[in-house]
Amino acid sequence: METTRNFLDKARENLKAAELCAAQELYNACANRIYYAALHAAIAALAQRGIRIEKIDHKLVQSEFNGKLIYRQKAYPAKFRTYLPDMQALRNLGDYTSDNVSKTRASQQLAHLREMLQQIEQEVAA
Repeated sequence: METTRNFLDKARENLKAAELCAAQELYNACANRIYYAALHAAIAALAQRGIRIEKIDHKLVQSEFNGKLIYRQKAYPAKFRTYLPDMQALRNLGDYTSDNVSKTRASQQLAHLREMLQQIEQEVAA
């Protein structure tokens, strides 16, 4: 339970950082924080169901979250299956290319993050 709580705290902290970045029109940094908030939320959701991630591997977390929590256990809506990969792609655009993340794309992913985090918090609290 401590792992779940700690990663939820990290997810909330990164959500706040993403919101601050968005408010300051720092959309590349916003995309980075969005992705890490979602990744930490997914790790918390997995831990809450007894699925331990010993070493954070982005593909493994995405695979376990989608495969076990969305497809097998149906704990989260199927639409969440694209959230982490989409957020990672946007983060990669902002971090590793000469292109910039737009306000529109950052806002869209921020909305997805809020939705995902809210559902994970509800599931953990239940």
